[in-house]
Amino acid sequence: MLFALAGSDELGRSVAAKLDMALAAHEEREFEDGEHKIRPLDPVAGADVYVLHSLHGGPRASANDKLCRLLFFIAALRDAGAARVTAIAPYLCYARKDRRTKPNDPVTTRYVAALFEAMGTDIVVTLEVHNEAAFENAFRCRTVALSAAPVLVERVLQLVGDEPLCVVSPDLGGGKRAELFREALEAAVGRPVGKAFAEKHRSAGIVSGDLFVGEVAGATCIVVDDLVSTGGTLVRAARAALVGGGRRVIACVAHGLFMAGASEILADPAIERIVATDTVPPFRLGSGAVRDKLDLVSAAPLIAAAIGRLHDNRPLTDLMVS
Repeated sequence: MLFALAGSDELGRSVAAKLDMALAAHEEREFEDGEHKIRPLDPVAGADVYVLHSLHGGPRASANDKLCRLLFFIAALRDAGAARVTAIAPYLCYARKDRRTKPNDPVTTRYVAALFEAMGTDIVVTLEVHNEAAFENAFRCRTVALSAAPVLVERVLQLVGDEPLCVVSPDLGGGKRAELFREALEAAVGRPVGKAFAEKHRSAGIVSGDLFVGEVAGATCIVVDDLVSTGGTLVRAARAALVGGGRRVIACVAHGLFMAGASEILADPAIERIVATDTVPPFRLGSGAVRDKLDLVSAAPLIAAAIGRLHDNRPLTDLMVS
């Protein structure tokens, strides 16, 4: 059985269509004091249940509210006798707060994990998690970190020809993600794809670092990251690639948050196209230059494939970050 909570129902319907099934029915009620109730309307006793909810803030509910609703619904499903409950959070809130960077800092990723476990969650699935090792270490229940590379690479193939290609990581921390993408792209085009890295240091909100390493001369450069917030990191890497002799730049991200300022920063001509999945709808972007160069690709095929394999107890290795 597949449920999709309010705010993620469009993506849920796309996943259900890929699985050739209907979404299971549920009720969400709001109360005058701000509290809410959520319950399944279809019987779930003995069922293998999947609940999809992307935990980004907005447009009508905060990340905290969405997390609370998902957790309460999982608990209600267990109370109703569900045999197994899998939480599918394509965008997982608080995944970036996975370590202490200042004294007495919270490690919020670990606290979120404890909440999922307390509600009786059997499996937590997410897409292109910020730090795979921290994600896995935070949870005691089973976790699945899907890679967005398969759906992003498919769209990139439609944007490039036979020109030289190079995959760029906008910081050293994203090197593993960029390499996984590069390997997938190289397999898809059947020819070598180069690699490059940009330096980035962040302290007190100030970003610095000028080092750029890689052979980008004459190449179409693909800058790969897990998400875009305001876009400053992507633009810095794009400019560095062009200074290094890159022919043009395409940005590829799993999650397009497009926070305040993104419309101005990402309008920079250094980035020709932006490819992102629909895990976070681009509701913060109005019409304009950034919206015009944004290509949205559906994460539904990837999520549906993961659900099908989990239900049949088949391996997911080729779908995961590794």
